[in-house]
Amino acid sequence: MKYDYLIVGAGLFGSVFARQATDAGKKCLVIDRRNHIGGNCYSENIDGICVHKYGAHIFHTSDEEVWNYVNRFCTMMPYVHSPMARYKDKMYNLPFNMNTFYALWGVKTPKEAKEKIQSQIEKTGAEPENLEEQALSLVGRDIYKTLVNEYTEKQWGRSCKDLPAFIIRRLPLRFTYNNNYFNDIYQGIPQEGYTHIFERLLEGIDVELNADFIEEREKYEGVAEKIVYTGRLDELFTYMHGELEYRSLSFDTVELETDDFQGCAVVNYTSHKEPYTRIIEHKHFDHNNAVTDKTIVTYEYPQKWERGMEAYYPVNSSSNDLKSEFYKKEAKKRGVIYGGRLADYKYYNMDKTIRHALDLANSVINSEGNN
Repeated sequence: MKYDYLIVGAGLFGSVFARQATDAGKKCLVIDRRNHIGGNCYSENIDGICVHKYGAHIFHTSDEEVWNYVNRFCTMMPYVHSPMARYKDKMYNLPFNMNTFYALWGVKTPKEAKEKIQSQIEKTGAEPENLEEQALSLVGRDIYKTLVNEYTEKQWGRSCKDLPAFIIRRLPLRFTYNNNYFNDIYQGIPQEGYTHIFERLLEGIDVELNADFIEEREKYEGVAEKIVYTGRLDELFTYMHGELEYRSLSFDTVELETDDFQGCAVVNYTSHKEPYTRIIEHKHFDHNNAVTDKTIVTYEYPQKWERGMEAYYPVNSSSNDLKSEFYKKEAKKRGVIYGGRLADYKYYNMDKTIRHALDLANSVINSEGNN
């Protein structure tokens, strides 16, 4: 066989695994059904603006090893993510902090805010049975109605009363005036764009694009000793245990004849009034956003997923998670190495995806060396 590993998917998990295996002396072929590398992290330069083609991606982590690893392949610009939320005609800071509480109630101190929230919390005495009950038990009626309820229903395409409580095990409340969305030690945006990271990760590695493993299985199954799969396991195993549920997204990206459309990178729209969940203004990810008198914005629309569409978010439920475990057992039985958000059927941030890929690649390669 020509390759040690066939890696299906040129996104973050697949590219990191390929880099680690290649550096360990293995020969890899990476294929992807899209016409570009980088998966959902893919970015491209349009009229001097770095555009995140599949939604906003902000790299953040408290894992020093992962942070140092990423910085091998790019130059990280300092960036503090401070999104806003718009509910009807009012603006609120995210995450929920003192600026948010002041806008809601006019409270000015942490003590006043805590008392207001405590007075609104609704607990039934039993374990919350759905997302609405969970949210009301954590933050009370005003925050839930203004910033959680309708946004969540748009995101998941169903009533909060029909969503499991565990989706929001917690809703972080911060009693400071700090608008930094993340608590992680490290945070940044790659200066050269995310695609540059993948070009560096895949340097010297054979890559084939517009290559669909599912449709061309016979062509690819014999080219490598082992398969590393980062796609949907239900699709890989022809839905033998049933179809898993996902949510999809669509993006409407437009260039506007103005130097600044909304004053920040991301504004969430938390009411049913707008069909989109957020608007991303890409130039605000870049400290050099004054270089152009135009701007590019992306409207993000959640969608029901159907076969043939891109799957973005797993719909975790007891039945779906059980099916996913069946597929994972099938992968192990057939010797398929799998990982990433789709294959693991879990929502991962970028740093967790990298950590998983590093750990799994090192484990697999070391075990082979001991055989």
